[in-house]
Amino acid sequence: MNAVALISKIGAFLTKAVEGAYRPGPYYINYGNPSGWLPDGAPLNFWQCGIDPAALSGCSAMVEACVSAYAQTIAACPGDHWISLANGGRERVTTSALARIIRMPNDYSSMSDLLLNLTRRLYTKGEAFALAIRNNRFEVAELHWMRDGWPLLAEDGSIFYSLTGNEIIQRRFDTQYPIPARDVLHIRLHTPRHPLKGESPIMAAALELEMQGAALSQQGSFYVNQARPSFILETDEKLTVAQAADLRERWNAQTRGEHTGGTPILSWGLKAKPITVGAGDGQLADMFKMSDQHIALAFRIPLQILGIGGTPFASTEALMSSWKATGLGFALNHIEKSFDKLFGLAGYPAEYVEFDTEALLRSSFKEVIDALTTGTRRLMTVNEARGHLDLPAKDGGDTILVQVQDIPIDMAGKTAKPTKPAPSGGVSDGTADGSADGASDGAADGTDATDAEQGAAKYYAQRFRSSHARALAA
Repeated sequence: MNAVALISKIGAFLTKAVEGAYRPGPYYINYGNPSGWLPDGAPLNFWQCGIDPAALSGCSAMVEACVSAYAQTIAACPGDHWISLANGGRERVTTSALARIIRMPNDYSSMSDLLLNLTRRLYTKGEAFALAIRNNRFEVAELHWMRDGWPLLAEDGSIFYSLTGNEIIQRRFDTQYPIPARDVLHIRLHTPRHPLKGESPIMAAALELEMQGAALSQQGSFYVNQARPSFILETDEKLTVAQAADLRERWNAQTRGEHTGGTPILSWGLKAKPITVGAGDGQLADMFKMSDQHIALAFRIPLQILGIGGTPFASTEALMSSWKATGLGFALNHIEKSFDKLFGLAGYPAEYVEFDTEALLRSSFKEVIDALTTGTRRLMTVNEARGHLDLPAKDGGDTILVQVQDIPIDMAGKTAKPTKPAPSGGVSDGTADGSADGASDGAADGTDATDAEQGAAKYYAQRFRSSHARALAA
């Protein structure tokens, strides 16, 4: 089957067919290793006939870039077990089974290794699996990544799994029997074909990948077979087959092998004409660029993350925020929810696991410092800000700082106005006494004056006395 036929077949496969109608190949095989496309007309026992499913252009550089961006970014986010408090805050749990798994999931890999492999498998195959080993207290003591898994349904609807693809586990434990779903971490993307079988975003970019593969294969064949030389020789003379063969041998003798780079002497009116990049090659490059954009769109990842153009963002934080608002935020939340289910947590906001994305801004030190400096004004204490930088607490740093002009919201509009001076003579005694007596009399008469209002009245009375005394002295 040539490339064009395969593209048309895949396009027909991706379109909906009438329910119950026969669908011609190729068929996507997602059971076993390797998985991929089975060509049309392949026998049912294709594995016994030496026929392997064709991978869907798994070597695409753009797909690898998108998958690696997700896998490496999520692996760089440290995780924590959190529980909410009655006062509205939260507390980090460090003694739970989940906290121990986050620190060290097993004896041969780290949490970064586990997240890296889980995320890669999630975006290349649409689902990822891990096997949980429990201790005598029925707590999860170990978590092991498994390459492949298949759901098994019992007659009563109970879910079991068959897991393979970890040589270490297969030598330590007996995994040939079905494993209950409670002991399996199963992360899956959308499930259009089966509720327990996820599908990768690569399927949405199948046509783009096959177009790239067909174009690259064709270009590779040209270069390998040397069907496209850098020069062509042309002449107005009529040459026989023997003469043309003799001229070709002479040209090759001066331009290949030991004589590469030599200067051939042309005769018979021959002219060397270089081959330049034509409009077709430019269209091919544009097609590659458009296909890359479509693949990145299917993975919901900004082109700036991959470093291949697009409108630049003002800062690293803005770029990461844009990605977190689309694909990365979903991926993190999806993995966190799967961990919550495995460990029996209530979920956000009561009790949950969280992978912190602040670690992604380690290289943007200035932006982090600016954000923490702004946060220490009315929002967080200095020690809380220092804790984000792993710095020790300081004395007096547990108080939230505000500016002098800030007042409680219930005091807005209640500040007392200064009393006016008496118009008659005896200004010095009468005014001072009058203002003080007025304030006290007002309170004695039953006016609804608070302590803050009385304090404000006394403050303004003292200011008036001092200014009036300076005026009299002058």
